[in-house]
Amino acid sequence: MKARHKRFGLIAVGLILLVIAAVLITNSFRSNLVFFFTPTQVEQGEAPKSGSFRIGGLVESGSLKRLSDGLHVQFKVTDTAKTMLVEYKGILPDLFKEGKGVVAEGKLSASGLFEASQVLAKHDENYMPPEAAAAIEAAKAAKAKEGVK
Repeated sequence: MKARHKRFGLIAVGLILLVIAAVLITNSFRSNLVFFFTPTQVEQGEAPKSGSFRIGGLVESGSLKRLSDGLHVQFKVTDTAKTMLVEYKGILPDLFKEGKGVVAEGKLSASGLFEASQVLAKHDENYMPPEAAAAIEAAKAAKAKEGVK
């Protein structure tokens, strides 16, 4: 075999390995991406029907219900325009409170209930996830525009 053919073979094998690595990396990123949505966006159908995503906003006051087993909780997340019921099985973070910012990660059930696998709460009095704060401000602005019309 000539040296030119050997070089061509090595280049071809290198390109094939590079393509395989790129495909594996892309699939890894795609499976680990979790997007953030507000209750308004979920109601408008922007959130995925299957697959995991995050929902965020404020825990609606008076909506927290602990079920009889002590681990199941239900609460409502609101962006001040729309509200969504969330169910979670597990121990809530110590800083989880009604009226405070929250981000829950999980999936939508067939009935429209958000089944959370993880709940994240604020870490101090002034903190709210940036996505949740921006979504609440956008919802307030949209609500104000509707009131003006």
